[in-house]
Amino acid sequence: MATDYDAIHDLIREVPKGEAASYGMIASLLPGVGPRQVARAMRSAPKDLKWYRIVTASGAPADHSGAEEQRRRLKKEGVAFKKNGAVDWTQCRWKGPSQKWVDKSGRQIEEVTEVIAGWKR
Repeated sequence: MATDYDAIHDLIREVPKGEAASYGMIASLLPGVGPRQVARAMRSAPKDLKWYRIVTASGAPADHSGAEEQRRRLKKEGVAFKKNGAVDWTQCRWKGPSQKWVDKSGRQIEEVTEVIAGWKR
């Protein structure tokens, strides 16, 4: 099955300034998509996509040449980091997509809410 990178990019656009999400969080809301597919989609991201708001599950920027730039941009937006350099999920975890995104996705709000609740476990 081919991955619809546009759907991944659209969901990433839902992550607001001052918050961060993991590749897995994005994947969990898109049936049939895994974290690695999200990472691949990031490589072909449109220039206006706030790619730096997506980090690894541990909260660390992905191991790539733009990691320091990613950290700098997140800090500039007010994202808090722990002493170990990871995003402080307790303060800056993405709260989930907008109702508009949920409606467009065709998923039930209860289903999306359950997925989001799992992010905090």
